[in-house]
Amino acid sequence: MVRELEVQGVFTENTYFYIDDHSKSGFLIDPGAQAGLIYDTIRENGWHIEKILLTHGHFDHMGAAELLRERLVAPIYIYPEDARYLTDPYLNLSGNSGTPIIVSHYEELHDGEIIRLKANSGFYLKVIHTPGHTPGSVTYYSPEEGVAFVGDTLYQHGPGLTNFPGGNRSELEESIVNKILALPEDTVLLSGHSSPITVARERNLLLR
Repeated sequence: MVRELEVQGVFTENTYFYIDDHSKSGFLIDPGAQAGLIYDTIRENGWHIEKILLTHGHFDHMGAAELLRERLVAPIYIYPEDARYLTDPYLNLSGNSGTPIIVSHYEELHDGEIIRLKANSGFYLKVIHTPGHTPGSVTYYSPEEGVAFVGDTLYQHGPGLTNFPGGNRSELEESIVNKILALPEDTVLLSGHSSPITVARERNLLLR
């Protein structure tokens, strides 16, 4: 089960819950803001969050992560090349937001890694390194559910932005064409700042 929760910080951002219906355990993806709202949603549904997964290190995708790590007793995971973003308000863009944000406790994950639930080893996400928006941006893909959490690599209206520190347009385009659009065409792409769109639809928009 995928549940989306729109949270409001400096920007509006889509936080996602990927939950196993049988065990009610799962993953929290990109908790950008409003830790209290996210926590209450988890408690009200009786979910157990095993891991907090970040698609990249910008503050609008991890602003609530540190507090939720403590309250949920769940580790935060990020790709190694974006780990430095978590401790640098300049890189994570929070330095100019009024409240610099630092995440000091995290673990690393790697390209091709399979992240499984302890409560149900058949429930998992695959890590796909999709650099461009940031050097360590990743997509979390569920073949079983037919969804991919793409962060800010791709939106309903086109490619993500590359005008922030570490952004690279050619890497972004390569990630989109060779990795995201290579997924099955009925895969639903879930981004941080737009409505869902399928691979087939996005391919038609970008490659026509």
